[in-house]
Amino acid sequence: MGLFGKTFNTLEQSLQYSSAKNKVISTNISNVDTPNYKAKDVMFKQTLNEALQNTMPTKLTNDRHISFNNDMRLPYQEFKKGNTSYNHNGNNVDIDKEMSELAKNQIYYQGLVDRMNDKFNNLQTVIRGGR
Repeated sequence: MGLFGKTFNTLEQSLQYSSAKNKVISTNISNVDTPNYKAKDVMFKQTLNEALQNTMPTKLTNDRHISFNNDMRLPYQEFKKGNTSYNHNGNNVDIDKEMSELAKNQIYYQGLVDRMNDKFNNLQTVIRGGR
């Protein structure tokens, strides 16, 4: 077991995801009027990978089956959103949705920062001997 346990690692990965999501949302907003720009999003893969690990073991019985290997382990992955067009210029950025996602992501990020600060304050209290 590490010095801080898994909590700090999980918080760090969550902060990285939130930062990546903020960058993608900002890029989408800045390209709202760019012709043929397709909006991007970030998918958090860690939760999916952990869920796959906690399921029953799999056995491939056919070469066409999908393998559950660990080669795809990324904390997050960017992808383009479909071939849809909301604007006459081929752009699919919905500014209202992006602004809503930005606000939601900011609240999520601030919650993570507050949680990490609480963890550091608890460690500081223990180091000081409860004072």
